[in-house]
Amino acid sequence: MKELTHFVNGQQVKGTSGRFADVMNPALGEVQARVPLASKAEMDAAIAAAAAAQPAWGATNPQKRGRVMMEFVRLIHRDMDKLAEALSSEHGKTIPDARGDVQRGLEVIEFCIGAPQMLKGEFTDSAGPGIDMYSMRQPLGVVAGITPFNFPAMIPLWKMGPALACGNAFILKPSERDPSVPLMLAELMQEAGLPDGLLQVVNGDKEAVDAILDNPLIQAIGFVGSTPIAEYIYGRGCSNGKRVQCFGGAKNHMIIMPDADLDRAADALVGAGYGAAGERCMAISVALPVGEETADRLIEKLVPRIEKLKVGPYTAGSDVDYGPLVTAEAKARVLGLIETGVQQGAEIVVDGRNFALQGYENGYFVGPTLFDRVTRDMDIYRQEIFGPVLSTVRARTYEEALGYAMDHEYGNGTAIFTHDGDTARDFAARVNVGMVGINVPIPVPLAYHTFGGWKKSGFGDLNQHGPDAFRFYTRTKTVTSRWPSGLKEGGEFHFKQMD
Repeated sequence: MKELTHFVNGQQVKGTSGRFADVMNPALGEVQARVPLASKAEMDAAIAAAAAAQPAWGATNPQKRGRVMMEFVRLIHRDMDKLAEALSSEHGKTIPDARGDVQRGLEVIEFCIGAPQMLKGEFTDSAGPGIDMYSMRQPLGVVAGITPFNFPAMIPLWKMGPALACGNAFILKPSERDPSVPLMLAELMQEAGLPDGLLQVVNGDKEAVDAILDNPLIQAIGFVGSTPIAEYIYGRGCSNGKRVQCFGGAKNHMIIMPDADLDRAADALVGAGYGAAGERCMAISVALPVGEETADRLIEKLVPRIEKLKVGPYTAGSDVDYGPLVTAEAKARVLGLIETGVQQGAEIVVDGRNFALQGYENGYFVGPTLFDRVTRDMDIYRQEIFGPVLSTVRARTYEEALGYAMDHEYGNGTAIFTHDGDTARDFAARVNVGMVGINVPIPVPLAYHTFGGWKKSGFGDLNQHGPDAFRFYTRTKTVTSRWPSGLKEGGEFHFKQMD
């Protein structure tokens, strides 16, 4: 049995707690490795080592830090195939999806190469008589990231890149379900020239998380995961005086107006609803066609597309559309919610409950499922399913459809498909959701903008990546200076004339 490690002080380190978690092959339902779960003492030791290493890195000029990021980008490109293979084997994503996971994280690292520009302060000369004022952005010290299973490359890269580029040391506690890629990334960062101790990858469960939350050396924490855990981390971290940003669950709606191109809308819904087996916080899980005719035509177009989806392991070829869910527990939860949807009166149009794949009977596969005539009181509407399930809610008017998106407790992403510019502008201006797509189903911003949801999808004042990341991982110091008059008035620089 393969035994994974932590990554501390520039090298792989075996766990000493004696506790381990199984790392599964979700396509087969078999254990393929085990990962050590750190004790509080192990986490505290890694944090202390990071604190010792950080001052020299913080004093390193931003251009040199940017050069490390530049080399890191090159190394990720070099090892892209290895990273994607490791990611797919533990998570279950298809290889193209795994490469996309790495690529979207890589784009944030590319943005971090521009750290010198992002870390420039401000200067005002002659703010008063002989007075100048300037501000500096300085690193916080030791910061931490607690990242989820569904993007084991992208989200750790979103966290570690800006944190390190700003001059901090970074503690990463990745998901114990698919920890290999974060460990591989740490090794690549070390190869890129990062000094020892600045990037520590410590695997663990709640004990490790609580050790991060309570350690006084940790100045800031970034988290992505479910809303209940986001609320816990945000509350406990803030009460301990830390800067905290937490991103939680989602229930993303896509409105389809009567004037929309329904073929494009159907294609977008299939990709956004079933890609990555629905295990992403930006998945579209609610389709909101406006008008009965629009809804009937949309369902008619969706069904054949959904029935043609190829579900299987990543090893089955490049034409696989999505793979298994990450764990047996995730599969059981999704199947339970589908069953609840049927019991509560939703019309199941495509039923994925009995999906079976020869040779992979023990894998965590769920077939694509489509519901129609879902109402707001049903569990499949209220809860984040995090599986390959799309719910259709029929709206009579645009205002009713907008109300569904605005009234839901989650506010991560949303989209509208229409040819009418006025409707699109109204939707973008009014909807109380953090990321909006207009004829774009999954509106994940590029690296130089920021990513973040509203309502119960996001906790904290600053978002991920883009300019907000550099604000989050630094603090501003403002200096007011005045120099007393000196030689320019009292000194003499010429020969006096003879009296």
